[in-house]
Amino acid sequence: MAEIISPLPGVFYRKPAPGKDDFVEIGDTVEAGQTIGIVEIMKQFTEVKAETAGTVASFNVENEGTVNPGDVIAVIDEA
Repeated sequence: MAEIISPLPGVFYRKPAPGKDDFVEIGDTVEAGQTIGIVEIMKQFTEVKAETAGTVASFNVENEGTVNPGDVIAVIDEA
């Protein structure tokens, strides 16, 4: 299992924009470097990417939930 960690404080979004589909869902297969969400702080958006390939096992933060640096955003079951 690999944890995806928040790089900075802010608000976590699972969607690229309102009305769009989530970047990934639980159970989806992801590649290393694939975007799984974004963190917004003061209108600056930073992509959160999977560091390893595998399957999205869980999200530990709700869409539009607040995160701090080091918080676990999601867990990937490594391929």
